[in-house]
Amino acid sequence: MAGPRLHPVYPTVEHQRAADAIRDHFAARTEVATVLLVGSTARGKASRDSCLDITVLIMPDDFAARKQSLQNDWTTFYEHEEVFRRLLGVGAYTHVDLEIGDGEFAPRYHGWTSGPDEFELEIGNTLVYSVPLWQGGDYLARLQAQWLPYYSESLRRERLAMVRRFCLNNLDHIPLFIERELYFQSFNRLYDAYREFLQALFITRRVYPIAYDKWIREQIEGVLGLPELYQELPLLFEIQHFESKEIAKKATLLRRLVEDYTGGG
Repeated sequence: MAGPRLHPVYPTVEHQRAADAIRDHFAARTEVATVLLVGSTARGKASRDSCLDITVLIMPDDFAARKQSLQNDWTTFYEHEEVFRRLLGVGAYTHVDLEIGDGEFAPRYHGWTSGPDEFELEIGNTLVYSVPLWQGGDYLARLQAQWLPYYSESLRRERLAMVRRFCLNNLDHIPLFIERELYFQSFNRLYDAYREFLQALFITRRVYPIAYDKWIREQIEGVLGLPELYQELPLLFEIQHFESKEIAKKATLLRRLVEDYTGGG
C-alpha cells in the first residue's frame, strides 16, 4: 500500500492561510523534520466547519528534549496570530488541531472493554492519508519505507489474532447481558465489536484505515473495494425494539461477517 495520491482542498481561504502560517512557523525550527496536513482537509473532504488537522514530526533523538519547548512556542503563536483568530470565526469548529510526534509507532493498550486501539490508525493517518506541507530532510521517506506498504507479516498475524479475540469476546457477552436486561451494555458491546471487526478487516486486507467511526462508506467501498459488505453494516444498528433480543440477533449477524471476512487471516 504505497498510499493514494491525495489532492488537499482547503474549504476556505482562512483554512489555507492558517496552514501556510503553521508551515512557515515550524519550518524555521531546526528540530522539526516534517509538517503534515492530515485529516479530512488532506483528503479533500473538509467542510467550512472542519478543523484544520496538522501533524508535526520531530526526529526521535530530539523528541524528549525539544517537544515541550516546541509546544510552548506553538501555543503562544496560536494565541496571538490574527490568522488563527480569523479561522476561529469561520465555522462552528474551525480551530487548529495540531499534534507533535516523533513517528515512533507502537501498539498501545487494547483491553476487553476498551474498543479498538489506534496503532493502525496512527500509521495510516500519518504516512498514508497525509500531505507534506514542508520537509526538512528525508525522515518522512524513511518512515514510509519502514511502514509501507504494511508492517511485518509476523506482527500482522499477531495483531489479527488479538483483535479477533477481543471482538468475539464482546459478541459472546451480548446474549448474557440481554438475559440480565442490560440492553445499553449489550449495545455498547455490539458497537465495540463492530469497530474491532473493522480493525480486523483492515489488518486482514493489509490496508491502513482512516477511522472506525466515520468515513465508513468511503473506506469499505472505495479503499477496500467491498460494496457488498457496506450494504450489511447499517443493518447492524437498525434496531426497532431496543429492550428485546434484537441486539443479540445483530451480534449473530456481526459474528458471521467477522468469520466471513477475517476468519481466513
